[in-house]
Amino acid sequence: MTRLRSLGLILALIPAICSAAAAEPVQLTDALGRVVEIARAPQRIVPIFASNTELVAALGLSDRVVGIEAYTRYPPEVLDRPQVGGRLGFSVDAIVAQRPELLIVTPSRQAMHLLIEPMRRLGIPVIVLLSRSVAEVMANLRLVGQATGEAERGDAVAKVLERRLAAVEAAAPARRPSMVMITGRLGNGLVLVARADSYTGDAMVKAGGRHALERTIVAQVSPEAVIAADPDILLFAGRKDELDALVAQPGWRLLRAVRSGNAHLVARAEFLIPGPRTVDGIEKLAALLRRTAQP
Repeated sequence: MTRLRSLGLILALIPAICSAAAAEPVQLTDALGRVVEIARAPQRIVPIFASNTELVAALGLSDRVVGIEAYTRYPPEVLDRPQVGGRLGFSVDAIVAQRPELLIVTPSRQAMHLLIEPMRRLGIPVIVLLSRSVAEVMANLRLVGQATGEAERGDAVAKVLERRLAAVEAAAPARRPSMVMITGRLGNGLVLVARADSYTGDAMVKAGGRHALERTIVAQVSPEAVIAADPDILLFAGRKDELDALVAQPGWRLLRAVRSGNAHLVARAEFLIPGPRTVDGIEKLAALLRRTAQP
């Protein structure tokens, strides 16, 4: 009887113990080296930018998202949440109206500079993420897991994705084809390309390719530079009609990639949004490269 009474007492105390543990503050260091303290697991999160929303969603926490920015398109279950900003900036009032317990930002479009100080004065914790490589995105998953009180889940999701990336690397062809990925066109005739030192450029290498424009330090390049590089494979992040219009321009049909039928589309969401879906894109591109490498 005594043992049963003791067991019953322990079972009764478990919720209180767990609640006390959950209430303990979490202290972490974000991408800028800022030490951020979060008093309790946040149930109301505003992730600024599509990439940060996708990180939260990948951890199964879409129900905690209470605000998004105008360019968020995924996942569908968060698209009905109030918008707190867009191309013209971000509204502190709109964010505060959602009563957030955590804000997740990146430096893009001045979000970091516009929001950190007002949120600090209001006592709302902010973590800043950077996405300069695929590995950094995996680290972001773990960091968001820590910030949301779901550290084990964040680590588990990152490990699954890392295993998929390792499988891609193990199956990579011995000869890495040279590639250029066009991510946009400018009105002055220049094109935007994925730089080797960018997140997208790293994803291309992870898939098994190499950069034909390896030394490019700016995203804007001339068509002549791409034609001179003459990549084995031309990738275009966009729609088929946009790719068709591009290669119809003078000079583009000189590319061996175009002549050999190796000008291909890739999904913008998988290569330009630094989140878990990029692993899908890497796997698809890797499969394409293996097919290209076959005699």
